[in-house]
Amino acid sequence: MSSEAGKGQDNLFLVGPMGAGKTTIGRQLAQILQREFKDSDHEIVRRTGASIPLIFDIEGEEGFRRREADVIDGLTRAEGLVLATGGGAVLREENRQILRARGTVIYLYASIEQLVRRTARDRNRPLLQTADPKAKIKELMEQRDPLYREVADMILYTDDRSVRSVVKEILIRLEEMRKALS
Repeated sequence: MSSEAGKGQDNLFLVGPMGAGKTTIGRQLAQILQREFKDSDHEIVRRTGASIPLIFDIEGEEGFRRREADVIDGLTRAEGLVLATGGGAVLREENRQILRARGTVIYLYASIEQLVRRTARDRNRPLLQTADPKAKIKELMEQRDPLYREVADMILYTDDRSVRSVVKEILIRLEEMRKALS
């Protein structure tokens, strides 16, 4: 649990694997809370003018992760922001520290089966352009799940749930956290 949760800045950061619903849920959450919404992957594309697969092709994953860290550092300095991070954002310790220190971190968890279904036709995910996407998702989750849990102030399961129900649960749990801190 982040000791900074709920203090000072009122930022909400969504972490979790690709296909967990971070962007969709984040947009709706920001709309309800009347906050600005940003997606770190979309911001990288906007700033570079290049797709994520192209960045991976030219700079490799490490080059992409450097760009991602810069974007996360910059975006999280705002206040009143809802930020959807990329699935691998938690791989860098500096990102985990920044997210914990600058807002409330919400881990959107989904089962491997659900992630496979949700990402099946998405060609914008370079790590899943493999003969066995399910095996790759499983491998990524084994590596990243402990990091998502480490950084999270709350964990929500998104399998077979509507965006509305997940957003409603986030709002309820944020209110509970606020009451616990006051």
